[in-house]
Amino acid sequence: MLKDITLGQYMPGNTAVHRLDPRTKIVLTTAYIAMIFLVKSPLWYVIPVLYVALAAHLAGLGFGQLLKSVKPLRVLLILTFVLNLFFSGGSTVWVKWGIINITQEGVLLAVHFSMRLVFLVVGTSILTLTTSPVALSDGIEILLSPLKVVHFPAHELAMMMTIALRFIPTLIEETDKIMKAQQARGADFESGKLIARAKAMVPLLVPLFVSAFRRAAELAMAMEARCYHGGEGRTRLRVLRFTAEDGKALAVTLLALALVIAGRYVF
Repeated sequence: MLKDITLGQYMPGNTAVHRLDPRTKIVLTTAYIAMIFLVKSPLWYVIPVLYVALAAHLAGLGFGQLLKSVKPLRVLLILTFVLNLFFSGGSTVWVKWGIINITQEGVLLAVHFSMRLVFLVVGTSILTLTTSPVALSDGIEILLSPLKVVHFPAHELAMMMTIALRFIPTLIEETDKIMKAQQARGADFESGKLIARAKAMVPLLVPLFVSAFRRAAELAMAMEARCYHGGEGRTRLRVLRFTAEDGKALAVTLLALALVIAGRYVF
């Protein structure tokens, strides 16, 4: 299961999406998230579906790779679907049994919120899979740089996000190693009741936290040894520049966003 987590992982490539400026990809992802929240009914998700399918195709990502980003959230998806299905009101009742009340409106709402969560995860996964942490940090810092006028720590925020994304795969690998070591000693993480399984996680969490704090201390010492003192006066190895491909991607995204807005407020 741990190997199915793709959040924070970067897959090098030379596709059309990989070549986009990281600032463009951040803006496109933000517009895509707005698109998801503006969809008013499950029927209108056809636009985000086509948009994500086109982005995944241009990025060289298969359906299985995108599905891995959703697998860790399957419990949350099921919970979201069930809660909206059983406890949403509505006039068209399909099933009524005690406190359980399934209505047509509840079914549509459950499908709507579940699809919203799936598409949010898939869209953000495309961003992290096609953008290196360093490029993502540079893009975030440049986009937030106008806020430096009000003394907003743009560089520090971008650095923290980069470090967090960089350490997600490392911590997943560390967790997998600890689980295998504990299982070799007879630990059982999958059987038993919920409380027993929660107690079995203690021998896993303690060494994981110790390892995470140790890595954080080593990183801090390494940054201090290299005289790191923030973004003041720092230069970049790769200078970001917009290209014609960025303009085309922005135009397609704005068109999709305009169609979703029209579907919500016009049709």
